[in-house]
Amino acid sequence: MLNQINNNINILNKALDGLWLRDKVINQNISNANTPKYKRKMVSFEKQLREAMINRKSKLSITHNKHLPTIKNLDQVEPRIDIDKSYSYRFDGNNVNIDMESADLAKNAIMYNAIVNQTVNEFDKIKNLINEGSK
Repeated sequence: MLNQINNNINILNKALDGLWLRDKVINQNISNANTPKYKRKMVSFEKQLREAMINRKSKLSITHNKHLPTIKNLDQVEPRIDIDKSYSYRFDGNNVNIDMESADLAKNAIMYNAIVNQTVNEFDKIKNLINEGSK
């Protein structure tokens, strides 16, 4: 039981790292909304996190050097910053949409708070295990 709780905390920690970086990147995009030729940045980590969770449960292994590499464990999950080089609707080459960034910032804050609450719940489980064990 304690091992499962520890695994959950590690997964939640990786999610918090990704969401924290995303918050910083979104704020950077908002700060540069009027900078000519600035291209918005995005953070991706969910797919890697999902793969690590699936591979943790799976016993599959790579048997050939041409197999697609996968994330084998949680330690390999690192949030990635990508630059959005898509078309700009503005004449100055900037592709930041302040309304979209503000919505993404709000969505990210909600997700971050939800993960923090889940992390607190996992620590409450540990506290309950300790209290039950001392009786």
